[in-house]
Amino acid sequence: MNTRDWPIRAKLTALVIGPVTGLLALWIFATTLTFGPALDLLAARTLLYDLGRPGESVVAELQRERRLSVVQLAGDGVLPELAGQRGRTDRAVSELRRRIDGEELRDAADDHLDARLDQLGAALDALPAGRVFIDDRKVDRAGAVGLYSGMIGSAFQAFSAMAATPDVQINREASALTALGRSRELLGQADALLAGAVTAGRYAEGEHEQLVRTVENQRFLTENAVADLPPDERADYQRLTEGGAFLRLRALQDALIRSPALPARFDVRAWETSHAEVWAGLRDFELRGADGLTERSVPIAARILIQLAVAGVLGLVAIVVCVLVALRVGRSLAQRLTSVRTAATEVAEQRLPDVVARLRRGEEVDVAREAPELDHGGDEIGQVARAFNEVRRTAVRAAADEVTLRRGFNEVILNLARRSQGLVHRQLALLDRLERRTEDPDELAGLFQVDHLATRLRRHAEDLVILAGAAPGRGWRRPVAAVDVMRGAISEVEAYDRVDVGDAQPAGVLGRAVGDVIHLLAELIENATAFSPPGTRVDVTGRTLPGGYLIEITDRGLGMSPPAMAAANRKLAVPPEFDPTDSARLGLFVVARLAARHGVGVELRPGRPAGTTAAVFLPSDLITDEPPVGSDAVAGPERRRMAKVSRLTTVPRGRSTRPGRERPESTVIPLAAARASTVEPPADDDGLPRRVRRRGPAARPRAVAADTPALRPPEEARRAMSALQAGTARGRRDGTRAAGGPTVARIGDAGPVKPTGAPGDTGTPSAPEPATEPSPPAPDQRTVTERDA
Repeated sequence: MNTRDWPIRAKLTALVIGPVTGLLALWIFATTLTFGPALDLLAARTLLYDLGRPGESVVAELQRERRLSVVQLAGDGVLPELAGQRGRTDRAVSELRRRIDGEELRDAADDHLDARLDQLGAALDALPAGRVFIDDRKVDRAGAVGLYSGMIGSAFQAFSAMAATPDVQINREASALTALGRSRELLGQADALLAGAVTAGRYAEGEHEQLVRTVENQRFLTENAVADLPPDERADYQRLTEGGAFLRLRALQDALIRSPALPARFDVRAWETSHAEVWAGLRDFELRGADGLTERSVPIAARILIQLAVAGVLGLVAIVVCVLVALRVGRSLAQRLTSVRTAATEVAEQRLPDVVARLRRGEEVDVAREAPELDHGGDEIGQVARAFNEVRRTAVRAAADEVTLRRGFNEVILNLARRSQGLVHRQLALLDRLERRTEDPDELAGLFQVDHLATRLRRHAEDLVILAGAAPGRGWRRPVAAVDVMRGAISEVEAYDRVDVGDAQPAGVLGRAVGDVIHLLAELIENATAFSPPGTRVDVTGRTLPGGYLIEITDRGLGMSPPAMAAANRKLAVPPEFDPTDSARLGLFVVARLAARHGVGVELRPGRPAGTTAAVFLPSDLITDEPPVGSDAVAGPERRRMAKVSRLTTVPRGRSTRPGRERPESTVIPLAAARASTVEPPADDDGLPRRVRRRGPAARPRAVAADTPALRPPEEARRAMSALQAGTARGRRDGTRAAGGPTVARIGDAGPVKPTGAPGDTGTPSAPEPATEPSPPAPDQRTVTERDA
């Protein structure tokens, strides 16, 4: 039986129940063992008056009837006295049967005495049949003696069973009195045998030997019985045997023993007189002894009962005291242990989490008040409580120190992130100016690559800001088209050339959420490109649903196992606390933080037929109508800021009708390295100039700088630069008037190009570029954060 998980109250109860149950059982056993003999002593009076006296009367009447029956069988006629004696015997037997069948005697008798009473009743049942045999002379004198002696013997066996009291002395005296009764019975048998012989004038065959054995047995029983009597009763019996009747009877017995034939001069009258006197004296002595035993047994029984009552009461009081002490101690232990457990549970489940939460909110925490002293005494439980007090105070201090350390760590991260953000923004602004002034296609391609890397660096700096618990700095006041938000996210991904924008139904995203949604989508898209084979495509689609707008990012990789996907979805649904040790899943943490900030739902699902689909559901409070292309609602400075920060464009938004390996016409991505190109200024249907990438002359030589530079006056150089600046500005204004919007670059058939304009910007297209394939960034430029989602 495993008791390890039992409650402390059950264990204490089990400890108490065992000893108390044993003590109670011992008390019951001792009480019963003592109470039974006491009841037996009290029942001695009942046995004497309901069995002893009626039984002795039956024995006496049977002895008289036996003598008369033997005398009748020795003579030739019918003895008149026998009929009257039989009537007296029947009355005595009837009274004994009534007592034997009574409940009082049966309740006082034990099992052994009950069996002896049944035997006595069965023996008395043979009396009527024996009388018939005697009257019909079908039995001799010895048979008649044996018939009555058997019934008398059954009575004495019942008397012997009465001597079963718990007092040894009383038992010894009762046995002695019973032996005296048996000796008196043997004396009666001898008298009956002699009466038959005297009536017949001679002994029958074997009667003399039987008479001798009876006399010898009577003397032997008398001698042994007297030895067990108390001294005073032994003295009384000695005085009784010193009387003349006892002496004459003994002398006559000696004479009968010495003569094998009936003596000729035997004094029959002296025998009868002496026998009657001795028989009556022995009977009176036995009755007095039985009465004395009964009288002495009552005080003994009372004393035993008093002792039993005292011992029982004391034992019961001891048991009750043990139970009460056990209950009190057990309840005290259980209550104290329960209070310690309650205090520990309260600290573990309420106080410490509340302290940590308040510390994280920046509140001041008093360790002494939050970890009060627990006083549970000076025993082992009190020592455990004091040790727990120290543990609790240490835990509260450790929590305060940990929160302080985490707050300082977050502040350090936020400080570094803010500095990096400022530098990256300045770098992007500088790159933008360099891109506008650069005409060399090789240098422009390199600047575009640096521009793309800086854009990704800006996202990773924002990751640090988000990890530190602050909000990124990017934001818009005006709505932005959902497709432009997707393109802006794609432009911040390393493997942008593997991402396709599929069906994107018209919708607009409110400006307050544009930056965070771009960042969120960029993390998921980069995750899709990082964990899918390099030769596969990643599809980005968007559609309007009841209650919001759904953007799906699908890759064709190996996918995720169900447990891993379930764990990721739980983390996305409820953003966990930032754990610096879990650096392999920082992307999911960033996505979860951004989604929780705006109520965006993000869920990972198994792709069809393979891969993983990231579903981003923008609620309706973030969605509005798609802003028109080339709208003047946003002023020039705002457009310039939007272009520099988000790298978005507001060209006519062509949407692919199916996601596939072809790039959408209007996707805006950085330009890779290029070698040479030519510029063709034709305008498309929207009036904007296009930069068309194509192969230039292979043998076109570059101008070789002379060893000695030509001297040019400063005024000439200033005039040339002013003319160049004026022409560039004029070209940008002409392009803006012709298109009704900003001058931008379009994606040609040869590959992607870098936008040259954004809302609020002015300028002209860059120099022509050769039609070459884009070159991806170098592998050593990837960081852990880029592939952590």
